[in-house]
Amino acid sequence: METSNGSSTTDFILLGFSDRPQLESIISVIVFIFYIVTLVGNTAIILVSYLDTQLHTPMYFFLSNLSFLDLCYTTSIIPQMLANLWGPKKSITYGGCVLQFFFALDLGATECLLLAVMAYDRYAAVCQPLHYTVIMHPELCQKMVLTSWLGGLASALIVCSLTLKLPRCGNRKVDNFFCEMPALIKMACVYSKVIEIVVFALGVVFLLVPLSLILFSYGVITRAVMRIRSAGRWKKVLNTCGSHLTVVTLFYGTIIYMYMKPQNTTSQEQGKFFTLFYTIVTPSLNPLIYTLRNKDMKSAVKRILVIDKCSGKEILNPI
Repeated sequence: METSNGSSTTDFILLGFSDRPQLESIISVIVFIFYIVTLVGNTAIILVSYLDTQLHTPMYFFLSNLSFLDLCYTTSIIPQMLANLWGPKKSITYGGCVLQFFFALDLGATECLLLAVMAYDRYAAVCQPLHYTVIMHPELCQKMVLTSWLGGLASALIVCSLTLKLPRCGNRKVDNFFCEMPALIKMACVYSKVIEIVVFALGVVFLLVPLSLILFSYGVITRAVMRIRSAGRWKKVLNTCGSHLTVVTLFYGTIIYMYMKPQNTTSQEQGKFFTLFYTIVTPSLNPLIYTLRNKDMKSAVKRILVIDKCSGKEILNPI
């Protein structure tokens, strides 16, 4: 079925790694393992942050939102990817492709803004410790998270509406493992200067500006840390800020490389593996980075486990 502009509304073909069939089984196993780690790790962070009252702070409120974002982001991509890797068909419905494209953009842009919000939270905690609870009050935290979600939604609506209007002249092959913007734009049989300008402008707003704010925040934090004389507090600051900075480096580094440079300078195969990293590997590393480097999270897990164990004993041995 063809639309008026020559675009096919039938199933799309996700080429993925079909040109390297010997790698598909290996990639599918790796992706499946990382997906399980992502599901377990991020769900654990959300549950622990909710169940332990000592973690009802702005930092863990933002971290829970980040974990929820990663869960949604990977779930919008990986199940379809695994189905294509394991099955004979490499197809995805037109509606499924549109939804995958929209949610990937929406959640990715939201995460860019949320990481900047988390950097501001760390700045307030380190540089304004006496006024931290006043600055980062619950109402402000909720507004900042809501703004991040709405900003991501607005950017996704703009880019999706422009990209999906491009005529594809019957082309159904998406040269990637999911419906990502660069691959969908390359499917078009016309060149659109408008989309190139819009994508670059949104890249500045959602990538370069938040990253600049993050780097500025950590510049101020670094100056403040250098003046800390308490070894214990200095180490705690480095642990909490180091976790966030590691996530920022992994996420922004690959995203900027993919979206802020001319598309013709990156080979399609190289682009697929970079995409594989920030869509699958990074979300699975986030919970590991935050939990392994965070004593508060480790202590919260121990407290919850102890409470559950004691509750079980009371049930088995009622007084």
